[in-house]
Amino acid sequence: MSQTVVQKYGGSSVATPEKLKRVAELVVARRNQGFNLVVVVSAMGDATDELIEKANAITPVPDRREMDMLLTVGERISMALLAMAIRDLGHEAVSLTGSQSGIITTASHANARIMEVRPFRVQDELDAGRVVIVAGYQGVSYKREITTLGRGGSDTTAVALAAALDAQACEIYSDVDGVYTADPRVVPDAVPLASLSYQEMQALASAGAKVLNPQAVEFAKHRQIAIYARKTGSQAPGTVVRRDAANAPSAVRGIAHRTRVGRVRADEADLADVQAFLRALTPLGASPTDVTFEGPYRGAFRCMLPVDDVEDELRAAAKRAFGPTAYHDGSGTITLVGERVGEALPTALEVLPQHRIAVAQVFAGAIRVTLVVASDRVEDAARVLHESLDVAGVQA
Repeated sequence: MSQTVVQKYGGSSVATPEKLKRVAELVVARRNQGFNLVVVVSAMGDATDELIEKANAITPVPDRREMDMLLTVGERISMALLAMAIRDLGHEAVSLTGSQSGIITTASHANARIMEVRPFRVQDELDAGRVVIVAGYQGVSYKREITTLGRGGSDTTAVALAAALDAQACEIYSDVDGVYTADPRVVPDAVPLASLSYQEMQALASAGAKVLNPQAVEFAKHRQIAIYARKTGSQAPGTVVRRDAANAPSAVRGIAHRTRVGRVRADEADLADVQAFLRALTPLGASPTDVTFEGPYRGAFRCMLPVDDVEDELRAAAKRAFGPTAYHDGSGTITLVGERVGEALPTALEVLPQHRIAVAQVFAGAIRVTLVVASDRVEDAARVLHESLDVAGVQA
């Protein structure tokens, strides 16, 4: 019985008809190695951004349900064209939407979460000898509404399918050679990492690293599915994310950053107001981090929020719950990740002020330390810390 491999190709890999044909050749080559193949695709290039621009040209505040209906078009175009390209190479292929593939989600439009996967149709098509092409980033809610999974949601689709199908591996292909010690577009000295643990990858992804989606890593960890992050068409090994990743030789494995975050601060908050605020975040798909409440029933409340494209809604939710001065912008975060990351904190707090980068807050967890700095100094801070902590040097 053939083993199943799930692959995912990002938008840059399928951006043009020529690139789609190249992906089809890669898929067929993998198929010829004897594997059953499920291939998850993102929208072509900037297709999603173009669809968003069209919606904004119609109305400044597009309805979230209708946006999901609109944006899922991008992945459907990619899946159908790739299936055609594979058929043109003499192999059987079939394209399926997220709902046809059994991706069942919550009812939150724009940032739904996968609740379960029922891959009956996918398995039937594999048993019939076909390559199955699945539209990423989308599913169907328990209310039978089309939903999208937020930025990076195609990763989640791929890993969730790999788990449901008990696949041998999940291969994530993009335009970079795996996961780097920092964002190479910001930190020129960043280098690829050979391996990461699930916990380390999830910490980096949650802190802003864009190679993998945090929910995707969560699925992989739960089912012990190895994730291989590679560059499309490259022979480089890329990065493998798995349980038994080699220990890092230094305190810091990698650095992630967010240029903009929202900070919510209320010195005298009722527990009921905190609960109402957190409930208001759910339909927005916003996940607060570093939450503190000095209760039990009334006290100081603090949290941080990745703003993405819902900052106005977050600001309004904070105002309703805590008043007009509770929401603060103008900040960003630098997150250091590693098994012994606490050892790096004294150096970080020493070198940043030397470069006139003020640290407003520090949050520490088991394998990560997050530093809050001004938005316009985030990228400078990433470069300073990457060099000062010799992250690339100890990983190479």
